Amino acid sequence: MAKTKPGGRRPRKRDRKNVAVGVAHIKSSFNNTIVSITDPEGNVVAWASSGAVGFKGSRKSTPFAAQLAAERAAKAAQEHGVRRVEVEVKGPGSGRDTAVRSIQNSGIEVTSIKDVTPIPHNGCRQPKRRRN
Repeated sequence: MAKTKPGGRRPRKRDRKNVAVGVAHIKSSFNNTIVSITDPEGNVVAWASSGAVGFKGSRKSTPFAAQLAAERAAKAAQEHGVRRVEVEVKGPGSGRDTAVRSIQNSGIEVTSIKDVTPIPHNGCRQPKRRRN
């Protein structure tokens, strides 16, 4: 029978951050899309992903799943006071554009859109091409 320790961890109460300007990081891979909205220092205010929204398997990589993930992250960020964001998009996935558009349509002002996809200077060998 498990007993709780007197000095055990209590669940931390989430405090409402009051952040007016943030950065929306959209990581769009071939399998999933993750949207994180941070303050200018990089501390995460709100996040959502296609898998966390409820999609499984190959449906996670669709633009519609990325749209719902971006809407949920934007709504959660607005509860913390975020009004303006700079968008940084990373990765080759199909949900890049729809995620940016749904952040704009959710009522958050997008000030700039930056592509921060890492490009190798002939680094690791790429995986072999997909067959049709």
